[in-house]
Amino acid sequence: MALKTASEYLDSLRQLKMQVYLLGEKVDNFVDHPIIRPSINSVARTYELAHDERYSDLLTATSSLSGETINRFTHLHQSTDDLVRKVKMQRLLGQKTASCFQRCVGTDAINAIDSVTYEMDQKLGTNYHERFRRFLKYVQDNDLVVDGAMTDPKGDRSLRPAQQADPDLYLHIVRETPDGIIVRGAKVHQTGAINSHEICVMPTMAMTAADSDYAVCFAIPADSPGIIYIYGRQSCDTRKLEGGEIDLGNARYGGQEALVIFNDVFVPRERVFMCREYQYAGLLVERFAAYHRQSYGGCKVGVGDVLIGAAASLADYNGTAGASHIKDKLIEMVHLNETLFCCGLACSSQGYATPSGTYLVDLLLANVCKLNVTRFPYEITQLAEDIAGGLMVTMPSEKDLLHPEVGVYIEKYLKGVAGVPTAHRLRMLRLVENLTMGCAAVGYRTESMHGAGSPQAQRIMIARQANLEHKKKLARVIAGIEQEE
Repeated sequence: MALKTASEYLDSLRQLKMQVYLLGEKVDNFVDHPIIRPSINSVARTYELAHDERYSDLLTATSSLSGETINRFTHLHQSTDDLVRKVKMQRLLGQKTASCFQRCVGTDAINAIDSVTYEMDQKLGTNYHERFRRFLKYVQDNDLVVDGAMTDPKGDRSLRPAQQADPDLYLHIVRETPDGIIVRGAKVHQTGAINSHEICVMPTMAMTAADSDYAVCFAIPADSPGIIYIYGRQSCDTRKLEGGEIDLGNARYGGQEALVIFNDVFVPRERVFMCREYQYAGLLVERFAAYHRQSYGGCKVGVGDVLIGAAASLADYNGTAGASHIKDKLIEMVHLNETLFCCGLACSSQGYATPSGTYLVDLLLANVCKLNVTRFPYEITQLAEDIAGGLMVTMPSEKDLLHPEVGVYIEKYLKGVAGVPTAHRLRMLRLVENLTMGCAAVGYRTESMHGAGSPQAQRIMIARQANLEHKKKLARVIAGIEQEE
């Protein structure tokens, strides 16, 4: 059975020889760095729960390639049930980590690449699909984490890739060799890249013939020569260097983003899945985006569950749980959160098989899901901050709480209801702070806006999928203008 344990995953990361930079310094041991480790713990949780019989039906699947039991994050969706289970798994992991667990991009990438390479081969006579499935079987057999790398720096957004003053602002093919290709450029906002075994690169947008060097898709080991990782800053991240845990809000888990540099990186031919076939770049982007927009109907909902629980707990601790307006706010938070879950389930249940046999979500409903995600977590956050109260952003530090002289005053004056220890109230306030404006706000708030495409990208796709002409015809029939066919 190809299932790593959490400890085996950690050991596998220690074997990688990666060039990682953080806060202006090269990090030799990134696995144990206090700023990075919480994000690694989140990924490790995806391995741990796969071995828990209570959750194995969500965290594991039967491989369509080998027939073996594999982690669902490495699975090709074979049915609408697989798509639904994916969303339920993501909600569960959001509940267990209250952060980004970083494997969604990889599973969305492999499913998109599988169907697109199959259709490319059928049309062009290439053998990309066979190459890709060999790679994926290797990933499944070794239970690896795959980073899906799509977003380029983009430079001047008014210009296409080939028009940029600096050609490297979109990752591109520099030259070909008999054995492979050499690429240069960068990928930005890369969730979990430093915690991954493999980097799966995709084009970032639809391409024209002039942009063909930028129409490239491939996979390489994360520690390949020429790759440099620059770890992204997060709000309040240096609190992890201070010791203690209360001020962190979520001391064990976290997310991770990085700027990934490709300095003339060699990619073996067997790992290349698109090489200048610009006609298929847009299709790959569209399908990846659809899967990833579906994902947000699971992961953001799970984190939302934790935030709602924190807000409800603070209402108890503050003595306000009986107030009607507090009850109404909690109900609205639940309503918004469950609406997101409904969208994730809906686009999954209405999915369909592509020619490769891999199932794709309903494109319209997936984009509706993500467009709601650009709004609802912000509304849930506002309500949570309202219920929590201003102490969330003015309370003293954990070191003050533990101070032999002033700690007694914090215990006395920052207490809520008599039966709840002051430290419990402060811990819960810090959790809300973490989720709404601290480290976890990267994944719960801003990523909700820009991840898997900013709101306008979803509006464009909704307009394409809306089938307004069909709706107009329905109206003409009902109005008596036309006869029903």
